[in-house]
Amino acid sequence: MIKRLVSVSILLFVSVLVFSQTVPQKGLSQITADYLKTQIDYLASDSLKGRNTPSPELDIAADYIARELERLGIKPVNGSYFQTVPLCSKNLNTEECALSITDGSGMQSFNLKTDYTPFQNTADGAASGNIVFVGYGITAPEYNYDDYSGIDVAGKVVLVMKHEPREMDTCKVFEGRTDTRHSSIEAKLKNAMSHGAVALMVVTDPLNHVTITPQGYSWPSLSKFKGSIVSPIVLYSHEQSIPCVQVGESVINTLFGSVDSLRSVQKHIDSTLSPASVEFHNISCSVKTKLSITHYTARNVVGQIEGADRKLKDEFLVVGGHYDHVGYKEKHKPGEDYIYNGADDNASGTAGVMAIAKAFSVSKKIKRSIMFIFFAGEEKGLYGSEYYTENPLRPLSKTVAMLNLDMISRNGDSLQVLGDKYNPELAAIVKDENKHVGLMLVDLGEGYFGASDHANFFKKDISSIFFFSGTHNDYHTVRDNPDTVDHVKAEKTARLAFRTAWRIVNENKYYSISRNKNE
Repeated sequence: MIKRLVSVSILLFVSVLVFSQTVPQKGLSQITADYLKTQIDYLASDSLKGRNTPSPELDIAADYIARELERLGIKPVNGSYFQTVPLCSKNLNTEECALSITDGSGMQSFNLKTDYTPFQNTADGAASGNIVFVGYGITAPEYNYDDYSGIDVAGKVVLVMKHEPREMDTCKVFEGRTDTRHSSIEAKLKNAMSHGAVALMVVTDPLNHVTITPQGYSWPSLSKFKGSIVSPIVLYSHEQSIPCVQVGESVINTLFGSVDSLRSVQKHIDSTLSPASVEFHNISCSVKTKLSITHYTARNVVGQIEGADRKLKDEFLVVGGHYDHVGYKEKHKPGEDYIYNGADDNASGTAGVMAIAKAFSVSKKIKRSIMFIFFAGEEKGLYGSEYYTENPLRPLSKTVAMLNLDMISRNGDSLQVLGDKYNPELAAIVKDENKHVGLMLVDLGEGYFGASDHANFFKKDISSIFFFSGTHNDYHTVRDNPDTVDHVKAEKTARLAFRTAWRIVNENKYYSISRNKNE
């Protein structure tokens, strides 16, 4: 009798394993070309005018997706199907911007646009302090390099050069001709702020670049075509910034005497790979960048299914895709097709996520929880996913993976599964499940891996995979219409993503990621 009970226990244990890993056919049957066509035809219809972020039509699409989630029995998150994403447009108030340098001979004022131009991430404010030259403005312990070593910039105005040491060096100091994350203006700004600087001046490094004109940012108010250029929509951040401007030759001459002198300093830094940071004693700077800010909002659409396993239900898989596109041509000829419908990009991926939600809604209980997120503002700069990962509705530490569907309905049976080399364990699941789907998985490198919403999850160390059928001649044109969509291809891709998701929510493991030092 005891032997029989042991045998029964083993059988029950095995049956539980099979239950958790077998993809339910009832769920798969919900993912059909007809369902996908219905969703794509509506989301990419002329009535939604290209779903620009922000726009009334994007809000209509958000309401439509939320109603479908509710109809399917997908639960809201924290009592709502929406997460508000704060946006704004910024323009430069040219009348109130100023830059001056004071030394022993008096104060010298500089001209906006010709002598200096603010960057887009500048503060709406003013600052003043002594000037400190801090080389490239880089702190990179992984390369044993720090321009801020041994110098105090707290309360001071920092001057840095663009780019990185030996940027043309094929011997790969830093990463040679490939920029690392330290080269961006944003990285230099954050580093200056972390060291206590009150303002940042940036100059093009003269050793490898001839043109040192202060380009900064192309503000509409500085354009000669005033009124015809609209301030771009950006993600509004409550984070503090400091005045941040690019300066040109006139400022270099005031501080270094000549461009050649700065070039010599740069050559010394590059040859020795050691800082040449120095404070300009008795030389101070005052800088003011005044912005005109208009506030907007968009919405991420969110829904969830709670897991049933007592230990795993607090862990989440995110399945997502962006539902916005790029809008329409405001100026067009009578009878001209002027709407960027975005059927493949990304009504197809949106419909795919909706179909996966439908499949899970009729399937048996899952161990982990799953969240479906439809992101706004992807086309503007991954804003919806960036805002979510900075303001998560569920702890990122409990988010085990992210699957992203973006453009899944073109180019025959070929499918790119991007993130393969960075997320080998997730990629292995996709390849294994594709045996049941039969798509042709192609490896075209990871060039597009950072180009959609999964990238913001990957930045937070969440293993992520991007289902992507590739670009085409209709990409970001008015020809990306519903009649160009291959609904069967979209069905196969959504089924593959569902199979992958089913495995993830029923496995008791986290998934590793692989990075290199350049990321």
